[in-house]
Amino acid sequence: MPSLRALRAFQVAGRHLSFKLAADELFITPSAVSHQVRNLESFLGIDLLFRKSRALELAAAGQKYHDFLDGMFARLEAETHQLLTEYGRRIIRLCVPPFFARELLLPRLNSFQTLMPETDIRVVTQPSLMKEHPSDADLSILLGSGDWPELVTYPLFPRRIMAACSPELKKKAGFKKHSDLDGQTLIVHENRPHSWVNWAQALDIKPPRAGKIFRFDSMAAVVLAAAEGLGVALVSWPLSQRLFDSGALVCAMNDEVDTGEQFYLAHRPEEQQRPEVETIIEWVLDEFRLDG
Repeated sequence: MPSLRALRAFQVAGRHLSFKLAADELFITPSAVSHQVRNLESFLGIDLLFRKSRALELAAAGQKYHDFLDGMFARLEAETHQLLTEYGRRIIRLCVPPFFARELLLPRLNSFQTLMPETDIRVVTQPSLMKEHPSDADLSILLGSGDWPELVTYPLFPRRIMAACSPELKKKAGFKKHSDLDGQTLIVHENRPHSWVNWAQALDIKPPRAGKIFRFDSMAAVVLAAAEGLGVALVSWPLSQRLFDSGALVCAMNDEVDTGEQFYLAHRPEEQQRPEVETIIEWVLDEFRLDG
């Protein structure tokens, strides 16, 4: 039999189609994930993943094996949690985007502890661009249009974006009209490289001509760079509300664009049979639904 470690590495890498994202989830290095997958392929004598310059692709055999492993790990997790429900402490596994966790979830977890003192919670972060409910999560926060027919979903709030910067930069630059952004340093999220163009199209204006561009791979870094006065960024609202309330960020242009996406709470239908899951669903909806 292949090692469980190698099977898990392939299952997570196949879900993300990225060794880096799989490594983030498994708390190991990308090279370690790649090594485990190669060991599995050597054991089987079959190519499971095609390595491309910027992404991975499942081979036909890899897709079939990955579908099986997804179900196997989901069953293993379910049986483990059933055992814990009967004989041990209850655990809720919640998967959320990193910036959502930092800005909205973590500041509210004290109230969850008060509500469910005998239940442990395991928070795992995943990129907001991930559109699927992880097989090893009880509940997840997903960003999209709500098109998950196999899941039970609850809309929380829409994702909107606005141009923001530090108060000092706004005072220095004297932003009054959109063309004032020309020549400014623009801050870009690498996973949303066309966000400035999309923002401009939504406002029916020309995209700003950047004097310089800073690129970051997380929304937390984008927001921090803007708060540090490095440039102007498109930030998510209401996720960034605490930074506006504190004065670290201000609106550069006093505009707000609806992205057409919403944050949803999601779970598999069978999870509703667990009383602790029902309780945390109610807690999440009370805390976050229509917030902002």
